[in-house]
Amino acid sequence: MIIEKISEPQDLKKLSIAELEKLAVEIRAMLLDTVSKTGGHLAPSLGVVELTLALHSVYNSPYDKIIWDVGHQSYVHKIICGRYERFHTLRQYGGISGFPKREESVHDHFNTGHSSTSISAALGMALARDLRQQKNSVVAVIGDGALTGGMAFEALNYAGDLQVDLTVILNDNKMSIAGNVGAMSSYLSRLRTDPKYSKGKEELEAILKRLPKIGTTVVRLADRLKDAFKYLVVPGMLFEELGYTYLGPVDGHNIQLVQQILKNAKTTKGPVLVHVITTKGKGYEPAETNPNAFHGTGPFDLKAGKSQKADAVPSYTEVFGKTLVDLAKKNKSILAITAAMPDGTGLNYFAREFPSRYFDVGIAEQNAVTMAAGLAAEGFVPVVAVYSTFLQRAYDQIVHDVCLQKLPVIFAIDRAGLVGEDGETHHGLFDISYLRSIPNLLYMAPKDEAELQQMLQTAVNSNRPAAIRYPRGAGIGVPLFKEDIPPLEIGQGEVLLTGKHLTIAAVGPHVYTALTAADLLQKQGLSCSVINPRFIKPLDFNLILDSIKQTKRLITIEENYVAGGFGSSIVELLAEYGINGVEIRNIGVKDNFVTHGSVQILRQQLGLTPEGIVQAAASMVGLKVANR
Repeated sequence: MIIEKISEPQDLKKLSIAELEKLAVEIRAMLLDTVSKTGGHLAPSLGVVELTLALHSVYNSPYDKIIWDVGHQSYVHKIICGRYERFHTLRQYGGISGFPKREESVHDHFNTGHSSTSISAALGMALARDLRQQKNSVVAVIGDGALTGGMAFEALNYAGDLQVDLTVILNDNKMSIAGNVGAMSSYLSRLRTDPKYSKGKEELEAILKRLPKIGTTVVRLADRLKDAFKYLVVPGMLFEELGYTYLGPVDGHNIQLVQQILKNAKTTKGPVLVHVITTKGKGYEPAETNPNAFHGTGPFDLKAGKSQKADAVPSYTEVFGKTLVDLAKKNKSILAITAAMPDGTGLNYFAREFPSRYFDVGIAEQNAVTMAAGLAAEGFVPVVAVYSTFLQRAYDQIVHDVCLQKLPVIFAIDRAGLVGEDGETHHGLFDISYLRSIPNLLYMAPKDEAELQQMLQTAVNSNRPAAIRYPRGAGIGVPLFKEDIPPLEIGQGEVLLTGKHLTIAAVGPHVYTALTAADLLQKQGLSCSVINPRFIKPLDFNLILDSIKQTKRLITIEENYVAGGFGSSIVELLAEYGINGVEIRNIGVKDNFVTHGSVQILRQQLGLTPEGIVQAAASMVGLKVANR
């Protein structure tokens, strides 16, 4: 097999086009075999096999720098950049990451995970190259979806203004910006970048300008005719106006054509945009037919093209989505907003039921939040459903545009806490820390899916900015409300268990982790109180304080960073009220980024398990606990 002979990108330069095409087939087979077992971003990677091979056969990595936007498309890059033998460990604890990672390889020039960053990063590297008077190429590969992010346009604009040597490859796998893919477009692209053409054009202009009286006028007229012709037949004039040489569109699955256009781009001065048309999920019919389902997938049956398992218990995402639809049937002011994640956030149910009240702004979280603020200012109740890690991108808008104005925007924060195999860039471990300090915000975390329903009802009724954080995956399995959903009393927690030795206050579903730990500790002769605070803000401090006065010991549990988290809020209040003599352990994430791996393994590492709580409790009271 050819793939076994590829240990670094330079090896591709020894292969013929026929051999590269055979290698593409082998890589697709490897992608399907591995991702069907590990899960991952399959469809995006299947779509860039030929493009990646062409890139690395033309450029000289790591001397030339290739930056992948988001990183969903980087699996092929990893395989041919020295990780072929470890590819079976993809996204597994201790294995290789599902995203570019500088610690993994000299060929990974920039860590990615969130979209629309590649052009800015590449621009910075191109400027650094010029400051050092070096000659290497810098290439940013960005998908058409990521191009909707405002940051990408900011970088495009500035790079065009600077006229820095930089190549941006637009991988268009969903929406064709221009439809005229074919020989004429390829010919025009080659013609406009051919050095002989450029030199001939300059010489012709020089001759025409020497003509008495009319020379300059003739040159201006020729330029106008040329530009008019380009507007009629050449795609990409938006990029041309931004200062880019536009090349394409080109068939991204034709290695020879892509190589040719990349060679042209490499020798063209100034910023270049290469428009490549690819098919998401290429080579695997289920992924081509339903690319959204295979964009990010868990393990699946390769022959059937379906997930290996289905949870009997509905996910928090599903419960949120269906409950929002039920509430919206009774309240016509409720609207739903997503930033290109309708399925992932559960808003697909809302979109089908109320298409005129549903808005997908693309990968543009900042716009989503401020647009929601505008809708709220006009009397609507917009619900912004977003992953915790992506809401970070709109922090300023939450503060200034929503909370400062006390506008009733609801944030449904999915994937709060550990998300598993996607790793550092996707864990939702910051939202408590970055949201609880904001004035006017009502902030909740349900212990189970039924309480999620109640919190959504509470948020809709509150007429104020509100946020609800809940985890990825299946719920606890409790019965759901079928008809009227009773709202919660704002700021009121609940005591689920009363004990005399220790108080445990846990955020979200870790309330059940705390109950299990309390049962284990009871068998060791240690009785515990377990509190479900429900509200991170406003905190039911009196409820917690009453328990602490009895036990003098407190353990807090949260899937969030300890710094600035839920536990910190209690420590702050104890200090503010001058309450001393309370021993506290805050269990959560310490001052380091959490790697990728299964949620179960990561929780064990962080002590976010019943056994971890038992060990923390035992250390507080000097109790020796047998390991389980």
